[in-house]
Amino acid sequence: MVKAFSELTEQEILALAISSEDDDARTYMTFARALQDRFAASAKVFIDMAEEEHEHRRKLTSLYVKKFGDFIPLIRREDVTGFVRHQPAWLMKHLDLETVRKRAEVMELETWRFYATAAENARDPQIKKLLETLAAAEKGHESLAAKLGETHLTADARVDEAEAARRLFLLQVIQPGLVGLMDGSVSTLAPLFAAAFATGNTWETFLVGCAASVGAGISMGLAEGLSDDGKLTGRGHPFIRGTAAGIMTAVGGLGHTLPYLIPDFQTATWVAIAVVFFELWAISYIRYKYMDTPFVRAALQIAAGGFLVFLTGILIGSA
Repeated sequence: MVKAFSELTEQEILALAISSEDDDARTYMTFARALQDRFAASAKVFIDMAEEEHEHRRKLTSLYVKKFGDFIPLIRREDVTGFVRHQPAWLMKHLDLETVRKRAEVMELETWRFYATAAENARDPQIKKLLETLAAAEKGHESLAAKLGETHLTADARVDEAEAARRLFLLQVIQPGLVGLMDGSVSTLAPLFAAAFATGNTWETFLVGCAASVGAGISMGLAEGLSDDGKLTGRGHPFIRGTAAGIMTAVGGLGHTLPYLIPDFQTATWVAIAVVFFELWAISYIRYKYMDTPFVRAALQIAAGGFLVFLTGILIGSA
């Protein structure tokens, strides 16, 4: 169970902010430890950033205790809709300078959006003022590239806030679209090929594939559209996001359904299989291009999942 950000009380917003600042401080310290042997100066930057987060947490805690008492409930980002789910820093295998820089820039932009949105909803003058102050502090930060400086990053590696916003857009918009494409391409394999091998009839298989694809598209569209209102994450209007996710899901399934308009069953099946291979390759490339996933690993993951679903459909259809 999760709660919508718009439904949080001021007490819950402060509790969430306190835990978030602590999480971010620990993440920055993880980055610092990973870099300290090779990039000591850059590691010091992340240590300073962690101390900034601790100072923010102290201010938030002081105000919380003043307003609501000593007990602070543990409310984390994963308990609230609207936050991007990041891989925990301690599970990230390749913590090189470029990787941690990208992650830190996105973290700063997300934190600013959180405080700016929370300040708009706050009614208590003291809480509102502190949230606005923290939002201004995050917004006023010089770019992380400038913090690290030319001596720590090459000129090609330095980016500004616009680049951070682009990465956040990829994370919050491209990734859900990719999930829809993966869901449509993989989840419809079993019903489509089960129908194909059970009936041996191209038209009946086509109808089953259309039903599975459109049904999956509607389901994914509703799930994405209802996930959050987009105000906190900046992901855009839920109707637009849901429509895009639903269309991508339906397209993923219809791609290997359309070949069954070919009257000859054998020909239609081989064409559908070829389309499946192309879809899986396209998904692997998108994950490699936009999600920083090594192409071989992405291809193996998608191929393994797709093959299992494909095999399931054939076995059930042939039973």
